[in-house]
Amino acid sequence: MVTSTRSPPGPLSLGLVGAIGIVGTGLAVLLAATNNDLSQPVLRVVLIEWVAVPFVVAGLIAWRRRPDSAFGRLMILSGFAALLSTLQWTGLPVVNTLGRLSDLLVVALWLHVFLAYPSGHLGRRPERLLVVAGYLAAVGLQVIVLALGDFGNRHPLTVADNAALAEAAQNVQLLTLSGLCLAGLVVLAIRRRAGGRVRRRVIALLVDSFGLALVMVAALLVFGTFALPGFEQLQLATFGVVGLAPVAFLIGLLDARLARGGVADLLIEMGADPAPDLRGPLARVLRDPTLTVAYWLPQYGSWADQDGEPVTLPEPNDPGASDGPGGPDPERVFTLIERDGEPPVALIHHPTLRDEPELIDAVTAAAGIALQNGRLQAELRARLQDLHSSRGRVIEAAQRERRQLERNLHDGAQQRLVALALELGLLGDRLAGDPETRARLDRARQEVSASLDELRDLARGIHPAVVSGHGLPVALESLAARSTLPLTLNIQAIGRLPEPVEVAAYYVVCESLTNVGKHARAGSTSICLELDAGVLVVEVADDGIGGADTERGSGLRGLADRVEALDGRLRVWTPLGGGTRVRAEIPCG
Repeated sequence: MVTSTRSPPGPLSLGLVGAIGIVGTGLAVLLAATNNDLSQPVLRVVLIEWVAVPFVVAGLIAWRRRPDSAFGRLMILSGFAALLSTLQWTGLPVVNTLGRLSDLLVVALWLHVFLAYPSGHLGRRPERLLVVAGYLAAVGLQVIVLALGDFGNRHPLTVADNAALAEAAQNVQLLTLSGLCLAGLVVLAIRRRAGGRVRRRVIALLVDSFGLALVMVAALLVFGTFALPGFEQLQLATFGVVGLAPVAFLIGLLDARLARGGVADLLIEMGADPAPDLRGPLARVLRDPTLTVAYWLPQYGSWADQDGEPVTLPEPNDPGASDGPGGPDPERVFTLIERDGEPPVALIHHPTLRDEPELIDAVTAAAGIALQNGRLQAELRARLQDLHSSRGRVIEAAQRERRQLERNLHDGAQQRLVALALELGLLGDRLAGDPETRARLDRARQEVSASLDELRDLARGIHPAVVSGHGLPVALESLAARSTLPLTLNIQAIGRLPEPVEVAAYYVVCESLTNVGKHARAGSTSICLELDAGVLVVEVADDGIGGADTERGSGLRGLADRVEALDGRLRVWTPLGGGTRVRAEIPCG
């Protein structure tokens, strides 16, 4: 289950922050109402409240629901910074200076908030540098502007009265903040498209709103620098867009609550099928199309998906760590689910789901039994794959041993028998005057020749060297030439295939012809060999009596094992009185 390491704020803390926000809101209204020199006081108050109140409210909700994330606290600070900037509407020098210092601090805070979503931490070094530069430009350059007289308005920080230099410093400040906002937009764009993965729909909307806000703020700062026409209209639009960013965040929280409502549908689906394909239903409820479900298999010491295929978990991604080349993948994280001492299940998902632990808890509680069933299925399929691989390795090892034994027989016993036959022939020629001894030597030569033929047949049965040397079609033609059965050979023009495929096909034909000769009482036999869409099809058919026992004989069972070890299939049709047809389909990939 997902647990929070930080306790949520209590009612007293939330109430205190809310009270400060209410006081700040009221103070902004009071300052605007009592400042006769302030132009359009109502509009200014509305704009400030529009960008302050939504950030404070959304920040309080985020802080309460996501105490582990600093994002809520950053939003609250952004709202307070906007309210703090209204202190410049008073005539009190010290208070006015504090308001002037925080005038553009809110821009740096917006940049920080937008880049720190959802954890509240800046993961990459470029992001941290951007935000630090934003604070230095917003506050540091503002100190320089105030020190140069602030266009004739003296402050406690003023050390010189130079309006031209103050204006130049302010222009540098505005253009710097504008450039940093555009750089932040680039960071968001890169993050949105990182890895080409599909983001969750509501999260994509939220990130888009952040990007639009940065564009608008950057444009507003440029307009303010060069006093371009339409500044006031752009200011209205910009503050309107920025104020919508926390609204989009609240929509995301509402979407998460609605997603938890989909857990009921998940329960129904789990009840209808106790062992479904969990990835699809969980991805729908969690609103994450990238979701992967991985099961820990203790006997293999590895993770696997529901099909038993190996899965590698993403590296743990510390929000404060750098995600440079070779580092953690910021687009994929995992959540471990552990229940009652059972082996854990991992959900590999988009990092924004870490901000919705209640949703993950609800989903995993609803799908708990199905997740364990899924783990058992994954374990079973992994065992089947392991068994399949093991059978393939056993057959391959046996094939290597057969090949070595055939080579030893050919180079050893066969050669010695040939030499013995020649030696007996030479002795017979020397004993031409002894008919009885010559006759006995001729009989010995015949026995040696017969033994040599039997040994060749045995070696050919152990491993068909002609297949390795000349290919399957030539081997089958050689087999047909030696056969005493009437048969028809139909071979499609094919090139060399992988040796395990050719050897398996050769044995299918050999075993089938052996069975025909022993049991079928057939008048004719046909062998068909063709390559269809990367699958070698071998078919042997006869017109014999049929009714072959395919269960008790070890020959056909051994052929089936050999073919299935290559992901192929062996089928036998043997109706009584209707002949027998053996068909093997072996993939060549």
